[in-house]
Amino acid sequence: MSSMFHDGPTRARLPVSPVWFAAADAAGTATSSRLGRVLTLALDTATPAVTAAVVRVDGTAVRLVSSVVRCDPRRHGELLGPAIRAALDGAGVAFGELAAVVAGLGPGPFTGLRVGLVTAVALADALGVPAYGVCSLDAIGAVAQGGSGRLLVATDARRREVYWAVYDSGGFRVHGPAVDRPAEVATRIADLAVSGVAGAAADSVAVLCGLPVHGPAYPQPAALVAVAADRLRAGAPSEPMIPLYLRRPDAERPGPTKPALAR
Repeated sequence: MSSMFHDGPTRARLPVSPVWFAAADAAGTATSSRLGRVLTLALDTATPAVTAAVVRVDGTAVRLVSSVVRCDPRRHGELLGPAIRAALDGAGVAFGELAAVVAGLGPGPFTGLRVGLVTAVALADALGVPAYGVCSLDAIGAVAQGGSGRLLVATDARRREVYWAVYDSGGFRVHGPAVDRPAEVATRIADLAVSGVAGAAADSVAVLCGLPVHGPAYPQPAALVAVAADRLRAGAPSEPMIPLYLRRPDAERPGPTKPALAR
């Protein structure tokens, strides 16, 4: 079984986490417990909240077993490996008991988002289990408490912009994802028929249009898995992990050196 991560042109190589090697060592220990319970590793690094969790899918129920969240916008690569180990230890689950990996596809800043997706694909390959991607905003919109109307979810996109999407009262995405300045989003609120805002950047939009702010601020791991639950139950094959960057990365490869003085 092979998972795929599509990231466009080749970029600088990320440090290899020892967690991957532990997963590879455990790959041969998987037992028939996978058939009786669907234990899933959920990962999201699209926001400052570096999230790793073990989630159980039993029939139509999706239950959070163990979750570790560390908030730091600059240390995704350093924090994710230990968070995965802590989540597994908290659940009393070994790598070989995992049946799938679900990861947030973003939108999110380039480096942090890529850490989570590369790790998800590497672990799934090492364990021989499928990997599924979910829009990270869906893991907020699916569980946000916004009453009976439409809800706009907004997270920080840096550069004084927000990533955003709109969800109906059932938690299904009906518009987006997109990236804009909060003022540009606010001008569209009436057309989008939104009655509330959720997500870590909700205040930046709500203050401009007088809408109430709802939780949660960051993607919820059980919601990530719930969005992918039909694929899990069906035993669907791995999907290409295509990150939702929505714009070019802040750091670009330098072009040819130009002479300082014309001759």
